[in-house]
Amino acid sequence: MVWLVPAFWVVPQRKFNEDVLKMINGSGYKNALISGANNISSNRAQINALNIFPVPDGDTGTNMSMTIGAAVEALENESPKNVSECASIAASAMLKGARGNSGVILSLLFKGIADGLGGCEEIDGKDFVSAFHVGVEMAYRAVMNPTEGTILTVARMAFDAGRAAADVDNDPVVVLGTVCSAAHNALDKTPEMLPVLKKAGVVDAGGMGLCMILDGMLSLLRDGVMVEAVEEEIGVQTKYDLDDEFFKNAAADFDGDIKYTYCTEFIVGKADEASKQPDELRSFLEGIGDCVVVAEDEDIIKVHVHTENPGKALEEAINYGELLTVKIENMKEQHRKAAEEYEKEKAAAEEAQRKLEELKPVEPDEDVGFVAVAAGEGLENVFRELGCNHVVVGGQSMNPSTDDIYRAVMATPAKTVFVLPNNKNIILAAEQVVPLVTDREVVIIPAKTIPQGLVAMLSYAKDSTPELNREYMTASLSNVSTGQVTYAARNSEYGMMRIKEGDIIALNNGKLSFKEKDPVKAVVRLAREMISKDTSYVSLIYGEGITDEQASAAVDGIRAKTGIEADISIIDGGQPVYYFILSVE
Repeated sequence: MVWLVPAFWVVPQRKFNEDVLKMINGSGYKNALISGANNISSNRAQINALNIFPVPDGDTGTNMSMTIGAAVEALENESPKNVSECASIAASAMLKGARGNSGVILSLLFKGIADGLGGCEEIDGKDFVSAFHVGVEMAYRAVMNPTEGTILTVARMAFDAGRAAADVDNDPVVVLGTVCSAAHNALDKTPEMLPVLKKAGVVDAGGMGLCMILDGMLSLLRDGVMVEAVEEEIGVQTKYDLDDEFFKNAAADFDGDIKYTYCTEFIVGKADEASKQPDELRSFLEGIGDCVVVAEDEDIIKVHVHTENPGKALEEAINYGELLTVKIENMKEQHRKAAEEYEKEKAAAEEAQRKLEELKPVEPDEDVGFVAVAAGEGLENVFRELGCNHVVVGGQSMNPSTDDIYRAVMATPAKTVFVLPNNKNIILAAEQVVPLVTDREVVIIPAKTIPQGLVAMLSYAKDSTPELNREYMTASLSNVSTGQVTYAARNSEYGMMRIKEGDIIALNNGKLSFKEKDPVKAVVRLAREMISKDTSYVSLIYGEGITDEQASAAVDGIRAKTGIEADISIIDGGQPVYYFILSVE
């Protein structure tokens, strides 16, 4: 549904540049935020696809959409009497609902805007751009080492252009239009500022998310049209996977109910110029299946077909040349597994939400308490055994919000609460809890990985002061190295490696090291990289999908390949995403 909302305009009895100056009131700002939220929600898959690192993560589009979506929920039943009240409600909800680094930066941008609009009944172009400046400065301050070519750059350059525009024409629509245009121009320049973006052939995901929000706001304010929230499923193609993605998406256009069992894909190297024409192959395949896509160039014919007889398809293909690659997948089995995985993830999400709702604020009558972020029943139990009062379910690909962490802190009966985010993309969200809590001290230990969080907990000295324990726990983070074995969530090119979705990949302290065909082989190889003669302790945490036998085989392999004499502890973490997490001290 498209809403036409002209009622927010207020026309005062004054002139500016010989035109009537428009002003934005509280309901206008509210509707603009909703339109902006709808726009990024509709485009979040496109933004997610810009993530260039192949590791599964929280996804920028999803995190930003959920962050501003919290503002929409807060405003849903509100009728703010002015812009100041509206901005304040939205900013407060976004700060609590912020997820991931991109979501936190977005929330701080709008918190600054709210601060800049404090006391305003209605606003003009200069009011908005002045408040936007406060937001940009607040977002920059939150990042320790700001990198050019990110959402911060897009916001700053958009402000610069908006300020210049407001000096010429104070109409808020003109100013916001200039801000939007400048934001897109800045976004286009991000690959020149960040070489990794240029190499991948994409723009910054966070910057695009901000552009989507500003575009949605402009649509409402300029045209009176609220952007409709719709599901968006089309990904962004990079220069590295364009042909494969085109072929895959073309085939997917035909997908509906599973009529045939086997998805059959193959590439034929053409025999010679006199070989049979691909149209004949297409006709044959249409006779034994559906979802037929046949594409060719000078040297090859690439084929996709759904059929009950993949053998017949391959036998016919040989008449056109030599088979170069063949892939056959049972779609019914894939569908069954996908349905099981969906139900499993849904149940896990519902259980995590149930645990959060059970958390109730308590009085801080003890000296010290602990909150950790982790996923997997085994890891949750380990952190509790080490003394954590509460474990917030979350981690890679499931970033908890600031409010999730806040609830756990408030449910911890301690005067000093240590928080271990255990993921680099959760630290910023955790830090936003500190100013929200007034009746106890919150100390963020910047653990970027699960092993760092475990070592920090082990470094806590019960007889020392909170100040000294902050030092001990933070210092301990540098004593542990983290290895991770996971799967590639998307096609990518990293360094000299071409990564395909589904590949087993290994990370050494967050850096992509190599790809393998088997997770056990991968973790053994990774251990050889990380373990040295100075290594004193190794922990192997195995996740869901890894059997006890595989974990034992991994330990045996590590001992055989490294010759390590130090203890190797095995933990059944049950964590998603990571087949193995390796801790080396």
